[in-house]
Amino acid sequence: MASIAPSVALRLLNVADEIRLKPSPDAADLAYTARELVLTTLPHRDPGNVPAWQRVNGWFTMTIHPMIDSRGRARYPYGSIPRLLLYWIVTEAKRTESRRLDLGPSLAEFMRQLELNPATGGGKRGDAQRLQDQMERLFRAQVSFEEAPPLPTAARRWLTMPISEAGELWWSPAVPAQRALFGSYVVLGEAFYRAITAKAFPVDRRALKALKRSPLALDLYAWLAYRVFGLKGRTQFISWKGLCGQIGSAYSDPANFRKAAQVALKKVAVVYPGLAYRCRPGGFTLLPGLPAVPPATAGKTPFIHGEKVPPPNARDCAEGRTYPPKRTVKRYP
Repeated sequence: MASIAPSVALRLLNVADEIRLKPSPDAADLAYTARELVLTTLPHRDPGNVPAWQRVNGWFTMTIHPMIDSRGRARYPYGSIPRLLLYWIVTEAKRTESRRLDLGPSLAEFMRQLELNPATGGGKRGDAQRLQDQMERLFRAQVSFEEAPPLPTAARRWLTMPISEAGELWWSPAVPAQRALFGSYVVLGEAFYRAITAKAFPVDRRALKALKRSPLALDLYAWLAYRVFGLKGRTQFISWKGLCGQIGSAYSDPANFRKAAQVALKKVAVVYPGLAYRCRPGGFTLLPGLPAVPPATAGKTPFIHGEKVPPPNARDCAEGRTYPPKRTVKRYP
């Protein structure tokens, strides 16, 4: 199985130390995502010039209808950047309780909010150009959510909506630090705004920062945070095949997804100290743990059912191995 590059491991461990020392994030490090954005995810790679892109998770389906450019080509949001944008959108929508979101006076300032680097330049491969391109792709896309339970008496529900109804971008990727005369903004579609704020749950922005270069790790972190929250003391076996159907849109070969997901799981485990799982043949068992953002526990150490959580440590997903490893049990009244 592929290992984590030393530079990536160092970045993850630095963030892990920060989270371990301060499990509850400050307001600036608190982010939100939505249930619908976790159950089905954006493309990892560009789907190309196709009329629609669809992902199915059980009886839940998400369909994306892309922005069409002046040449008639479909332009889908894909990769890490639109995922970081969606975290920002849900967080700001929750914070401001408004559909109109101000993007700030300069592209450089907005990039820093997403933990992107303005110093990479305004060229085609720079963060500034890629961000502006993905912003237009995301803001001008249309998304459909559909729930179709298998029971004949159950209602089928669907909702088709634009991500945004209006917006203005006054920035130039060539000079991201230049402050515009007018403020850039986006107005979320009313239905999309209601959908993402109704069932939003918190995640740690510090973990997102550490995982920002991997779309799969970002998806897996949010998915695990959502699943752990819903376990309620139970365990759940997660098969690689089933997980591939939910967040492995870029992988045609399940074996390749398994290898990539094992590496992504190691990354997530480092920056998610409340995560506990046991590796099994064909997947892993998710154990009861702490949510990604624990309740306010100033001065206390996170615990899983009375067991002290050890310092995060990236581990291979070998059969029968448990993460976190067993430590001396320390119980409190």
